[in-house]
Amino acid sequence: MDVSDARSLLAVPATEAAPWLLGAVLHRESDEGPVAVRITEVEAYLGEADPGSHAFRGQSARNSTMFGPAGHLYVYFTYGMHYCANVVCGQAGQATGLLLRAGEIVEGSATARHRRNEPRTDLDLARGPARLARALGIDRELNGADVFTGPLRLELPAAPADPARISRGPRVGVSGEGGGEAYPWRYWLTGEPTVSKYRPAVKRRRPAGATAQKA
Repeated sequence: MDVSDARSLLAVPATEAAPWLLGAVLHRESDEGPVAVRITEVEAYLGEADPGSHAFRGQSARNSTMFGPAGHLYVYFTYGMHYCANVVCGQAGQATGLLLRAGEIVEGSATARHRRNEPRTDLDLARGPARLARALGIDRELNGADVFTGPLRLELPAAPADPARISRGPRVGVSGEGGGEAYPWRYWLTGEPTVSKYRPAVKRRRPAGATAQKA
Protein backbone atom coordinates (compact mmCIF):
# COMPACT_ATOMS: atom_id res chain seq x y z
CA MET A 1 0.00 0.00 0.00
CA ASP A 2 1.31 3.45 -0.92
CA VAL A 3 2.40 5.54 2.08
CA SER A 4 0.10 8.43 1.21
CA ASP A 5 -2.85 6.04 0.90
CA ALA A 6 -2.00 4.39 4.22
CA ARG A 7 -1.67 7.76 5.95
CA SER A 8 -5.03 8.91 4.58
CA LEU A 9 -6.72 5.83 6.11
CA LEU A 10 -5.57 7.04 9.53
CA ALA A 11 -6.60 10.67 8.94
CA VAL A 12 -9.95 10.08 10.65
CA PRO A 13 -11.00 9.97 14.33
CA ALA A 14 -9.33 7.10 16.19
CA THR A 15 -12.64 5.28 16.70
CA GLU A 16 -12.93 5.03 12.92
CA ALA A 17 -9.28 4.16 12.31
CA ALA A 18 -9.23 1.32 14.87
CA PRO A 19 -10.31 -1.46 12.43
CA TRP A 20 -7.32 -0.62 10.20
CA LEU A 21 -4.82 -1.11 13.01
CA LEU A 22 -6.27 -4.42 14.18
CA GLY A 23 -4.23 -6.98 12.25
CA ALA A 24 -1.70 -4.38 11.07
CA VAL A 25 1.99 -5.15 11.60
CA LEU A 26 4.41 -2.66 13.17
CA HIS A 27 8.06 -3.34 12.26
CA ARG A 28 11.01 -1.89 14.17
CA GLU A 29 14.56 -1.93 12.86
CA SER A 30 17.41 -1.47 15.36
CA ASP A 31 20.99 -2.52 16.01
CA GLU A 32 19.62 -5.36 18.15
CA GLY A 33 17.75 -6.77 15.15
CA PRO A 34 14.29 -6.48 13.63
CA VAL A 35 11.14 -7.06 15.67
CA ALA A 36 7.58 -7.00 14.34
CA VAL A 37 4.25 -7.06 16.16
CA ARG A 38 0.85 -7.90 14.70
CA ILE A 39 -1.54 -5.60 16.55
CA THR A 40 -4.47 -7.34 18.23
CA GLU A 41 -5.79 -4.66 20.62
CA VAL A 42 -6.01 -0.86 20.60
CA GLU A 43 -7.68 1.92 22.57
CA ALA A 44 -9.09 5.07 20.95
CA TYR A 45 -8.69 8.57 22.38
CA LEU A 46 -10.41 11.63 20.96
CA GLY A 47 -8.37 14.60 22.09
CA GLU A 48 -9.89 17.66 23.73
CA ALA A 49 -13.38 16.11 23.61
CA ASP A 50 -12.22 13.07 25.61
CA PRO A 51 -11.74 13.30 29.41
CA GLY A 52 -9.50 10.21 29.26
CA SER A 53 -7.05 11.75 26.81
CA HIS A 54 -3.74 13.46 27.54
CA ALA A 55 -4.97 16.18 25.16
CA PHE A 56 -8.17 16.91 27.13
CA ARG A 57 -6.74 20.11 28.60
CA GLY A 58 -5.11 21.25 25.39
CA GLN A 59 -1.69 21.17 23.83
CA SER A 60 1.51 21.06 25.89
CA ALA A 61 5.16 20.29 25.30
CA ARG A 62 4.53 16.71 26.44
CA ASN A 63 1.57 15.92 24.18
CA SER A 64 2.39 18.11 21.15
CA THR A 65 2.90 15.08 18.89
CA MET A 66 -0.77 14.20 19.41
CA PHE A 67 -1.74 17.46 17.70
CA GLY A 68 0.27 16.72 14.58
CA PRO A 69 -0.78 14.91 11.40
CA ALA A 70 -1.74 11.25 11.21
CA GLY A 71 0.87 8.53 11.02
CA HIS A 72 3.27 9.57 13.77
CA LEU A 73 4.10 7.90 17.07
CA TYR A 74 3.19 9.55 20.36
CA VAL A 75 5.29 7.99 23.15
CA TYR A 76 4.82 8.80 26.82
CA PHE A 77 6.28 7.64 30.13
CA THR A 78 3.85 6.44 32.80
CA TYR A 79 3.97 5.51 36.50
CA GLY A 80 7.64 6.43 36.51
CA MET A 81 8.69 3.19 34.84
CA HIS A 82 6.95 2.36 31.51
CA TYR A 83 6.75 3.71 27.98
CA CYS A 84 3.57 3.38 25.94
CA ALA A 85 3.06 4.09 22.24
CA ASN A 86 0.16 5.58 20.31
CA VAL A 87 -0.41 6.05 16.59
CA VAL A 88 -1.68 9.56 15.88
CA CYS A 89 -4.84 9.67 13.78
CA GLY A 90 -7.14 12.36 12.41
CA GLN A 91 -6.25 15.77 11.05
CA ALA A 92 -3.57 18.07 12.48
CA GLY A 93 -4.92 19.80 15.56
CA GLN A 94 -7.45 17.10 16.48
CA ALA A 95 -5.15 15.14 18.84
CA THR A 96 -6.88 11.81 18.28
CA GLY A 97 -4.92 8.57 18.45
CA LEU A 98 -4.80 4.86 19.12
CA LEU A 99 -2.92 3.35 22.03
CA LEU A 100 -1.21 0.10 20.98
CA ARG A 101 -2.46 -2.15 23.78
CA ALA A 102 -1.39 -5.63 22.71
CA GLY A 103 -0.06 -7.73 19.88
CA GLU A 104 1.61 -10.91 18.69
CA ILE A 105 5.34 -10.99 17.96
CA VAL A 106 5.64 -12.24 14.39
CA GLU A 107 9.35 -11.52 13.84
CA GLY A 108 12.35 -11.22 16.14
CA SER A 109 10.96 -13.16 19.08
CA ALA A 110 14.46 -13.79 20.49
CA THR A 111 15.21 -10.07 20.56
CA ALA A 112 11.79 -9.33 22.05
CA ARG A 113 12.30 -11.97 24.73
CA HIS A 114 15.65 -10.47 25.66
CA ARG A 115 14.16 -6.99 25.95
CA ARG A 116 11.32 -8.38 28.04
CA ASN A 117 13.65 -10.32 30.39
CA GLU A 118 12.53 -13.74 29.16
CA PRO A 119 8.83 -13.87 30.10
CA ARG A 120 7.28 -17.24 30.89
CA THR A 121 5.33 -17.46 27.62
CA ASP A 122 5.57 -15.80 24.21
CA LEU A 123 1.91 -14.78 24.56
CA ASP A 124 3.08 -12.28 27.20
CA LEU A 125 5.77 -10.66 25.04
CA ALA A 126 3.49 -7.82 23.86
CA ARG A 127 0.35 -8.34 25.96
CA GLY A 128 -0.21 -4.88 27.42
CA PRO A 129 0.94 -1.46 26.14
CA ALA A 130 4.12 -1.23 28.21
CA ARG A 131 5.19 -4.75 27.25
CA LEU A 132 4.50 -4.05 23.57
CA ALA A 133 6.60 -0.89 23.64
CA ARG A 134 9.45 -2.64 25.43
CA ALA A 135 9.40 -5.62 23.05
CA LEU A 136 9.82 -3.19 20.15
CA GLY A 137 12.45 -1.13 21.96
CA ILE A 138 10.29 2.00 21.90
CA ASP A 139 11.15 4.92 24.18
CA ARG A 140 10.81 8.72 24.08
CA GLU A 141 13.51 8.97 21.43
CA LEU A 142 10.88 7.67 19.00
CA ASN A 143 8.27 10.22 20.04
CA GLY A 144 7.14 11.92 16.84
CA ALA A 145 8.62 9.25 14.55
CA ASP A 146 6.81 8.63 11.28
CA VAL A 147 5.35 5.11 11.43
CA PHE A 148 5.64 4.69 7.67
CA THR A 149 9.34 5.55 7.30
CA GLY A 150 12.64 5.21 9.12
CA PRO A 151 13.13 2.76 12.01
CA LEU A 152 9.39 2.12 12.29
CA ARG A 153 7.21 0.76 9.51
CA LEU A 154 3.48 0.24 9.93
CA GLU A 155 2.04 -2.22 7.42
CA LEU A 156 -1.73 -1.84 7.21
CA PRO A 157 -3.85 -4.78 6.03
CA ALA A 158 -5.45 -4.77 2.59
CA ALA A 159 -8.85 -4.26 4.24
CA PRO A 160 -9.99 -3.25 7.72
CA ALA A 161 -10.77 -5.98 10.22
CA ASP A 162 -14.17 -7.59 9.74
CA PRO A 163 -16.62 -5.99 12.20
CA ALA A 164 -17.78 -9.50 13.09
CA ARG A 165 -14.26 -10.22 14.41
CA ILE A 166 -13.97 -7.06 16.50
CA SER A 167 -14.93 -6.90 20.16
CA ARG A 168 -15.16 -3.64 22.08
CA GLY A 169 -15.46 -2.51 25.68
CA PRO A 170 -14.31 0.05 28.25
CA ARG A 171 -10.76 1.31 28.18
CA VAL A 172 -8.37 -0.19 30.71
CA GLY A 173 -7.32 1.82 33.74
CA VAL A 174 -9.09 5.09 32.85
CA SER A 175 -10.65 6.43 36.01
CA GLY A 176 -13.44 8.95 36.53
CA GLU A 177 -15.09 10.64 33.57
CA GLY A 178 -13.74 9.02 30.42
CA GLY A 179 -13.74 5.53 31.91
CA GLY A 180 -16.30 2.78 32.22
CA GLU A 181 -19.10 1.61 29.94
CA ALA A 182 -19.82 5.13 28.66
CA TYR A 183 -16.56 5.00 26.69
CA PRO A 184 -16.38 1.57 24.96
CA TRP A 185 -13.35 2.62 22.94
CA ARG A 186 -11.13 -0.41 23.47
CA TYR A 187 -11.13 -2.64 20.39
CA TRP A 188 -9.65 -6.11 20.02
CA LEU A 189 -9.67 -9.10 17.69
CA THR A 190 -12.10 -11.58 19.20
CA GLY A 191 -10.48 -14.75 20.50
CA GLU A 192 -6.88 -13.57 20.13
CA PRO A 193 -4.85 -15.03 23.04
CA THR A 194 -2.49 -12.02 23.17
CA VAL A 195 -5.25 -9.56 24.12
CA SER A 196 -4.83 -8.10 27.60
CA LYS A 197 -7.33 -8.75 30.38
CA TYR A 198 -9.71 -5.95 31.30
CA ARG A 199 -9.01 -4.29 34.63
CA PRO A 200 -11.11 -1.38 35.87
CA ALA A 201 -9.29 1.71 37.05
CA VAL A 202 -7.92 1.65 40.59
CA LYS A 203 -6.57 4.57 42.54
CA ARG A 204 -2.87 4.28 43.20
CA ARG A 205 -0.09 6.51 44.38
CA ARG A 206 1.96 7.80 41.47
CA PRO A 207 5.17 9.77 41.19
CA ALA A 208 4.70 13.51 40.77
CA GLY A 209 3.83 14.34 37.18
CA ALA A 210 2.69 10.81 36.30
CA THR A 211 -0.79 10.20 34.92
CA ALA A 212 -3.15 7.26 34.50
CA GLN A 213 -4.52 8.61 31.24
CA LYS A 214 -3.44 6.73 28.16
CA ALA A 215 -3.19 9.07 25.18
